[in-house]
Amino acid sequence: MNRNETFPPVMGREAEVLFMDADFKVIRPGEFVRCAVTGQPIRLRDLRYWSVERQEPYASPEVAFRRHVELLKARRD
Repeated sequence: MNRNETFPPVMGREAEVLFMDADFKVIRPGEFVRCAVTGQPIRLRDLRYWSVERQEPYASPEVAFRRHVELLKARRD
């Protein structure tokens, strides 16, 4: 799965969110955000994984870990 694949449409607008340590704050109202890795829409009510440092949402813990490893490898190169 990659950013160019299409996903089932999510009703509503995409939200703008500020990610904090234990919570997030909606800056621009909407129904969902997009996973920074897969592009998959994530409904705000289902959002559980994000990076405060990178301000990125993730669709699952596996995707978040994959992104973390990817960035570690990039730093070493």
